[in-house]
Amino acid sequence: MNGVTNIADWVSGHRLPVGGWAAAALAALTAHCSGPVNALSGALSALLGGTASALTALPPVPVIIAVTAAAWWFKRSWTLTLFVPLGLLFILNQGYWPEMLQTVAQILYATLACMVLGVPLGILLAHHGRLRGAVQPVLDLMQTLPTFVYLIPTLELFGLGDVPGLISTIIFVLPTPIRLTCLGILNVPQELLEAGDAFGAGVFARLRKVELPAALPAVQAGLSQTVMLSLSMAVIAALVGAGGLGDPVVEAMESVQVGDGVTSGLAIVIVAIIIDRLFRPKAAT
Repeated sequence: MNGVTNIADWVSGHRLPVGGWAAAALAALTAHCSGPVNALSGALSALLGGTASALTALPPVPVIIAVTAAAWWFKRSWTLTLFVPLGLLFILNQGYWPEMLQTVAQILYATLACMVLGVPLGILLAHHGRLRGAVQPVLDLMQTLPTFVYLIPTLELFGLGDVPGLISTIIFVLPTPIRLTCLGILNVPQELLEAGDAFGAGVFARLRKVELPAALPAVQAGLSQTVMLSLSMAVIAALVGAGGLGDPVVEAMESVQVGDGVTSGLAIVIVAIIIDRLFRPKAAT
């Protein structure tokens, strides 16, 4: 028993400096890549701020009418068509309209970045089994690490503002479109692949005409999940100054204002329901 205790004491007494290694790597990255990091931060901040300002400049009522019309056009659901204007009018009534538009801008660019990166990577992993096996643990790590862990290095690199929130959101959400796209490609029926080969389709022709159309429901599910996961980061991103609907939630938590917390939380729920219903694939409705 004493031997086991001694071994445990020795192991705990010789701690690996993992935290120090991470801090040194981040310090080296900050020292040697400050120019590109600052340029990227400025570009992303200007993009997010410009989009949010452009959306805020639009009159709320026409925006509500346009979103309601889009809900009816794409889903043909009376319940959704009724819920959209009522929900958006509630957000406007509670004074969260600018924050909602800022959150929409963050979701827009996070979703765009994740889909642009995730779909090609998912296709690549589906066609290369060894690479898929090597990348799988990385995707698991990206999704299982607490999201607050992402905020520390991004905050150190980019400072307070909406950029670290956006980068952290992309890192957290990116595995979702990668996994679902890869799964969709892998689940393409063998008969379709054989038919494509029989007609002499090359690798890219088979991908474009056979695999992607068959995997489209999985890709659409990836898009829906990407949007929803991006929205789920709104409150966490607000902790580093990302703004949006997460701001009033954080302020309500800090000041223990139950009323403000309930109304701001309801605003996030309303946006989540609207986005989920609009982006949900038809097969899942």
